[in-house]
Amino acid sequence: MAESLTYCELGGSGRRYWALLALLAVPLALGAVAYFYIEHHGHIATGMDNQIVWGMPHVFAVFLVIAATGALNIAMAASVFGKTIYRPVAPLSALVSLALLVGGLAVLMLDLGRSDRMIVAITKLNPESLFARRVIFYDGFMVSVGVYLWFLLERRMNRYIKPAAIVAFLWQLLLITSTGLEFGFNFRAVYDSVLYAPMFIAFSSAYGAAVLILVLLAVCGWEQRPVSDELLRQLKNWLGISVGASLFFAVLFLGTKYELVRSRDVARFLLFDGGVYTALLWLGQIAIGGIVPLVLLLRSPLRRSVLTWACVLVILGGLAQMYVTLIGGQAYPQILFPGLVESSSFFDGEIHPYTPSLVEILLGLGAVALAAAIIAVALRALAMLPTRLDRPAEPQV
Repeated sequence: MAESLTYCELGGSGRRYWALLALLAVPLALGAVAYFYIEHHGHIATGMDNQIVWGMPHVFAVFLVIAATGALNIAMAASVFGKTIYRPVAPLSALVSLALLVGGLAVLMLDLGRSDRMIVAITKLNPESLFARRVIFYDGFMVSVGVYLWFLLERRMNRYIKPAAIVAFLWQLLLITSTGLEFGFNFRAVYDSVLYAPMFIAFSSAYGAAVLILVLLAVCGWEQRPVSDELLRQLKNWLGISVGASLFFAVLFLGTKYELVRSRDVARFLLFDGGVYTALLWLGQIAIGGIVPLVLLLRSPLRRSVLTWACVLVILGGLAQMYVTLIGGQAYPQILFPGLVESSSFFDGEIHPYTPSLVEILLGLGAVALAAAIIAVALRALAMLPTRLDRPAEPQV
């Protein structure tokens, strides 16, 4: 008979815990200062302008949103597809997913310029706009994952875990697919491909798994709590498959861009002539975020240090990929009239420069700290961690 799971709060001395919160308060405070500085001086204080309207804060925000959907995959594998080995970390998976989404949405809201008018954007939606509809996707995702997490933690509601998980799974697919199509339906030359939908699904699985594994290792290291080798092996394999899928779709996307005559110039820009964007594509996304962690995961024996480094590299590669996608896509000149020559004084045919400012970086780091603080407070206040992870239980889910 399967051993039942017993959950507890995050332990450790109160002094250590308050020191952790104080450490997280530093980037949070700096992010708040950056927000008020931008709010007071306007976006002229950033590196953004009329051509680059999505800057470094959007790099952090979109990465966090994509990672949020992927972090939920482990819980969905347990509750929807019956992979009971992941059951002990299902509450942590849902918590990390919610925290990452809150962090991503916070930096998006603060980057709007007039965040005090957010209520207008929420109450007056344009149903024909994919951007506007994503507000509904965000709300639905947070509610569905929140209900699912409640059912996991409340023993009386355990019978409804699977229906709640199915709803959360469907919202998860809806959110990440719409995020990819937001780029795929964009008229800019670097985007304009439906491959962004499956590509973003692969990216989300890799980024979310990397963040979740790092959080799990950090939490277990905090209390010297043993973790079963089998659980770590399964998570390692999951991350390896996700990174491999991300590389496959990235190569497929770039290859199709190069093969199509109408998009060959933009493919050359990304692959060879893009300067910092080309360097980040090859060195950041492909090498650091793809090939190196894949080699570590597939060829190295199971060691926590190797797994930790692989996760860190995947996250760094994900940030590089978001920089290339978001900022490189805007820097490349828009093609308004295909096949015709355009001439004006408004930067026609020019690769537009962009240098992120310090306040943009601080705002993004503040969002990461917010997500980490939410996880730390929730784990201390709620019983979400199994008392034992060295012998995973296998309850019915």
